[in-house]
Amino acid sequence: MTDRFGRKITYLRISVTDRCNLRCRYCMPAAGVKLLPVQDIFSFEEILEVTRAAVDMGVVKVRLTGGEPLVRLDLVDLVRELAAIDGIRDIAMTTNATLLAGKADALAAAGLHRVNISLDTMDAQRYRELTRGGNIQDALDGLDAARVAGLLPIKLNCVVSDFSNADDVESVRQFGRDHGIEVRTIRQMDFAAGRFSVVEGGSGGDCLHCNRLRLTSNGRIRPCLFSDIQFDVRKLGASQALRQAVAAKPAAGGPCTHNWMSGIGG
Repeated sequence: MTDRFGRKITYLRISVTDRCNLRCRYCMPAAGVKLLPVQDIFSFEEILEVTRAAVDMGVVKVRLTGGEPLVRLDLVDLVRELAAIDGIRDIAMTTNATLLAGKADALAAAGLHRVNISLDTMDAQRYRELTRGGNIQDALDGLDAARVAGLLPIKLNCVVSDFSNADDVESVRQFGRDHGIEVRTIRQMDFAAGRFSVVEGGSGGDCLHCNRLRLTSNGRIRPCLFSDIQFDVRKLGASQALRQAVAAKPAAGGPCTHNWMSGIGG
């Protein structure tokens, strides 16, 4: 798939749920956000249908996101089915890792290749504050389990937000240096203002070279995170929704109706 600006689309990010077990301050309000009705959440069969169609059109890389993807029951089964699709070269997942310790081995055996772990401070109290109650040891246990299971390379996603401080960010960077783990710094986004930046240490936010589409947890194909453009797979079918999304992919992101990241998928 090539869009009208000559960008080759090879990357599909799949939000498997809008649910999350944390309430990170930069991601959602303290009371949480309105969740999708269960019947609106895309089934594994529907996700696989979209993925197969996308691979037939040139996608070679998929990433599982949420919400927190590990709150989705039987995620290992989805990974196993994705890994069986001929043409997929890379299956990754973005997670807060707090539920990963008991699942890393099974996910690796099913075919997951690697993980990005959200970690915004190394201080336990600050972690509780930023996540509104999370336990950093759960995240670190998940990171260790991912390393042992071979979900490599592990990358850390550190969000720089109005709620963080220089010590938070530097502590994550130092942890990365000490353990040979790449740290990606992500500045807090503002959908209404269309404010975002290129991820430091990553490719996100680089509109000129963007190669991705997003499948939301309720079955919409979005060609751009910072756009209201989306195409309903249940109405259009997987192939048509994908084609229309590629044709409508904008040159760059801009202001759009506010959407919580838990619904779109990070």
